Amino acid sequence: MRRLPSRKGVSSSKPTDDDMDPVKLQIRSSTRSNLFSRSPKHTATARSSFLLLSSVAIAVALLLCYLLFFTGASKTSKRYGIVIDGGSTGTRVHVFGYEADGGFDFGKDGSASLRVSPGLSSFAEDPRAAGGSLRELVEFAKGKVPKEQWGSTEVRLMATAGLRLLDLDVQSRILESCRQVLRSSGFKFQDEWASVITGSDEGLYAWVVANHALGTLGGDPLKTIGIIELGGASTQVTFVSSEPMPPQFARPVKVGNVTYNIYSHSFLHYGQNVAYESLKEALASGDFSSASEALRERMTIDPCTPKGYLYDMESAKLSPGSLGEKDKYLSALQSRGNFSECRSAANMMLQKGKEKCSYQPCSIGSTFMPKLQGMFLATENFFHTSKFFGLGPRAYLSNLMIAGQQFCGEDWSKLKKRYQSFDEEALLQFCFSSAYSVALLHDSLGISLDDERIRVANQIGSIPLDWALGAFILQSASDLDCGLFQSGGSSPS
Repeated sequence: MRRLPSRKGVSSSKPTDDDMDPVKLQIRSSTRSNLFSRSPKHTATARSSFLLLSSVAIAVALLLCYLLFFTGASKTSKRYGIVIDGGSTGTRVHVFGYEADGGFDFGKDGSASLRVSPGLSSFAEDPRAAGGSLRELVEFAKGKVPKEQWGSTEVRLMATAGLRLLDLDVQSRILESCRQVLRSSGFKFQDEWASVITGSDEGLYAWVVANHALGTLGGDPLKTIGIIELGGASTQVTFVSSEPMPPQFARPVKVGNVTYNIYSHSFLHYGQNVAYESLKEALASGDFSSASEALRERMTIDPCTPKGYLYDMESAKLSPGSLGEKDKYLSALQSRGNFSECRSAANMMLQKGKEKCSYQPCSIGSTFMPKLQGMFLATENFFHTSKFFGLGPRAYLSNLMIAGQQFCGEDWSKLKKRYQSFDEEALLQFCFSSAYSVALLHDSLGISLDDERIRVANQIGSIPLDWALGAFILQSASDLDCGLFQSGGSSPS
């Protein structure tokens, strides 16, 4: 959804309320063992009587939902839904198609997407122009949905952290501009279907699609998969926890007779792109007051940029408040990539404000987070960084650390020659992204460097691990009103 910055352009591939409506979810057979095959003791075991009863109850509920759904089904078996993901660095339309008699089994032919950049938040100075950026996406969707189904196909715009960073008035004006385009799109649309979703909902949607794809929904809560998403402007952490939690962080979710006690929180400002910009501003201003004296003395050197890179004052992306006095700091910075020091600087940002922690423990900043439990998938920019370094889904964090050390220590001129096909702005960030990934997962969240509980992925089989698909599954299931899947209200994160 929110990848490392690239050139402006497109790329193609095949009312938020406080309480979510009861929704039904198709249960899939488990595929978990394929992804986590290296982990010990993952052979099949006998079902407990509780899980057997739960499975029977879910099967009965699914049968009732099936009968209810297909009693009024149209002759056209394929249905469609459209979700527009308003991310921080770009906007992507997802067109989901599925066979009405086949459940939510999305493969490569079940979805198509198109991305345009920049993101909606880039229209903060000219909100009225934001809607125009959706026109190409709408036309793409029309090419994927049969014309006779346009009027019955719902289109929803869900904006994320990029818009959450803006003032409410600016958010509202950008959304209204988008609504004007969607009202005249020919698809089924209501004004409340264009909104800024909470970070907690975003994390929950990602959790749903991952566990739906793995077939772990409806079973043992401790065998579900947690999600750690590294986006552009925020990081989402979502997983089942057996620990007591403050109510504002708890998301009780019921699937059949099984209740999941889910922690879901979005750490705004801790996405990879925003964190990278924050680091540059901190370096430019000398704002490392919490650092050790030895590290502060070295902060005239930028450890997250490969040596040989020269700062261009015209293109330096500093916020308006950082201009002027901070220019002299930036001009004095020397790029000298050093993975260890970059990781230390990243970890300082992640731990900033920890002294204000109200509920212990606080792994990132001053925000409560229970101890991680179970298996995890690291997605989005974790995946893009690992892919760049040629690391597989089962690679250890120690492998990423070694790759990052080698990259950060290279001369910038050599890196440009080696990766000529890469956009230079994107290439420049891989020193920071590798160090930030290790600082976040290992130094902050406590995942060991050789921990087998975590895998990096962007899809399971042919199903993309995209929160927009999770949102579509929930919304489509809620239209059946079967009550098989229920969720508590969203938190304000």
